[in-house]
Amino acid sequence: MNYYLGIDVGTGSARVGLFSSKGKMIISKKENITLWSYEGIYKEQSSEEIWEKICKMTSKVVKESKINKKDIKGIGFDATCSLVAIDKNGDPVSLSKSNNKNQNIILWMDHRAEEQANRINKTKAEALKYIGGKISLEMEIPKILWLKENMKENYDKITDFFDLPDFLVYKACGEKVRSVCSLGCKWTYLAHEKKWDDNLFKKIGLSELLKNNSSKIGKIIKPIGSIAGKLTKEQAKKMGLVEGIDIGISMIDAHAGGLGVLGINLDSKKDLNNRIALISGTSNCHMAVSEKDIFVPGIWGPYYDAMLPDMWLLEGGQSTAGALIDHVIKNHGAYIDLVKDSKEKKIDRYINLNNILDSMKINEIDYLTKDIHTLPYFLGNRSPIADPTLMGVMTGLTMDISVRNLALQYYSTLQAIAYGTKHIIDELNKTTFEINEIYITGGGTKNPLLLQAYANITGCKVIMAKEEESVLLGASILGAVAGGEYKDIFQAIKNMTQVGKIIEPNFKTKKFHNKKYLVFKEIYSDYKKYENMMK
Repeated sequence: MNYYLGIDVGTGSARVGLFSSKGKMIISKKENITLWSYEGIYKEQSSEEIWEKICKMTSKVVKESKINKKDIKGIGFDATCSLVAIDKNGDPVSLSKSNNKNQNIILWMDHRAEEQANRINKTKAEALKYIGGKISLEMEIPKILWLKENMKENYDKITDFFDLPDFLVYKACGEKVRSVCSLGCKWTYLAHEKKWDDNLFKKIGLSELLKNNSSKIGKIIKPIGSIAGKLTKEQAKKMGLVEGIDIGISMIDAHAGGLGVLGINLDSKKDLNNRIALISGTSNCHMAVSEKDIFVPGIWGPYYDAMLPDMWLLEGGQSTAGALIDHVIKNHGAYIDLVKDSKEKKIDRYINLNNILDSMKINEIDYLTKDIHTLPYFLGNRSPIADPTLMGVMTGLTMDISVRNLALQYYSTLQAIAYGTKHIIDELNKTTFEINEIYITGGGTKNPLLLQAYANITGCKVIMAKEEESVLLGASILGAVAGGEYKDIFQAIKNMTQVGKIIEPNFKTKKFHNKKYLVFKEIYSDYKKYENMMK
């Protein structure tokens, strides 16, 4: 049997997984990666650290799997949509105010480029139509413009800007090839026309990026399912692999997760009309695909060829999900008591909170939050409001600092994240979509209370893959297609993905959640009213 490596770099960690040609994971390794965070908006990482840890983990995976490394035929990469910069020698260029050259990645969640994003949006350029109507400060072009305006000396040293997934491919095979997935979704590349919007770059003062056939942002652009190159001798030695393994074109991490779940029981492309992929982790990404270009205000896209070949992708998102849950728990007065109690019970603190809530219920557990309502925009709203300046709200606060009160605030936050997902699905269903199934992957799948909240609040079946690590699986699918195991992406996802657990909605709570959803939207309206009053 042939085997394939899936390599994933998330916000807080990097992972390497070895998969069979049937999509079964043999072994995986994980390493945490450093995040520099300061002044509330700056978030940076190191490409050198990330690559070193990938090589270290890959060597361990190969050694401990006891599989003949000659049977590993392909490698696929995915990563967060973060901006990487290198100079003419391939060395990192600092993108940090500290000028530490190792801090050469601006993380996706960095919010330094708000003013630049606003200026770009005022151009009303044609390319903006294909990213939900306006660019996000999380995307790469605003960040590059910020660098030119605020770190000109370092900016002039940069010969190549990469999206992190494309950088990993470059390190593996030495080819400066870019993925349609990354460039189409985060860089304003018009994949359906195979061109950049020159007018946009001229208007914002970045026309130099398009000189010499787009040398700084990519001369060679390929669709997913393509081969980027071959593993070099140098990197093969570091990774404990054989030289010449096929390297697949990369994907953004959330999109790889979509690849790992959307193919479950897929008989035809028409089945995709009623399903959405939810990659639930630090943030949430919602992926829906269509054979036609559909435009939904506040939803990124439509992107052509970004996840499935010859199809259009729409991407909704929540800038914070798992990170928000952690934030609410850790900032409650009873957090230390929760940690102590969880240690004494020898259980995870989330399981502990879920058990506490279960002990408090009289009827349905959902009803416990009747008087507590949360607006989860602590890091702005990515979709469908598309306003990064929004802030969070929680009602029903008291002087109670017990663990039971913490549990209620935690549960209200879970539900608020699910209401945000419902808001995105509702906007998509105003078009030709008829979404009634959520295919979910990511860290959020480990919390049964969150999974049930998604089902109850959206009214959708929540379907998990048999392979829990669907993002890693998606990356390995890219490797399997590049390595020739399957002729294309559709054949690969059909053969490498399988259904796992299915969570059905509890329709007994439908009326309750309909009311809470009205409150959810009303809080946002009130928030905007207060904002206008204070102007």
